Amino acid sequence: MKGDRVEAVVDTGQGTQTFVIEATRAGRRIEVATSRGVVEVSEVTRGGTPVRTGRFMSSRLIALVEHPAHEGRESAVEVSTRRRITTTGDGIN
Repeated sequence: MKGDRVEAVVDTGQGTQTFVIEATRAGRRIEVATSRGVVEVSEVTRGGTPVRTGRFMSSRLIALVEHPAHEGRESAVEVSTRRRITTTGDGIN
């Protein structure tokens, strides 16, 4: 979905370099595939046609971070805490 993005941090031999692949339009998604020592990150249309692709050697890949898009307030994670009331040995709560 639009807004999904993947960051790939790669060891270049002289430091690190970060590559960002993002779903730039509505209806596009990001797919990650690993095969034969190569990690492939693609932006794909609804029909499955790859628009943009990044290929990285897995031996050089330091980190692959996926950032899913948020759909608004409905998809936000709700966090609630509960306070446990414990009784003490003297009978007072």
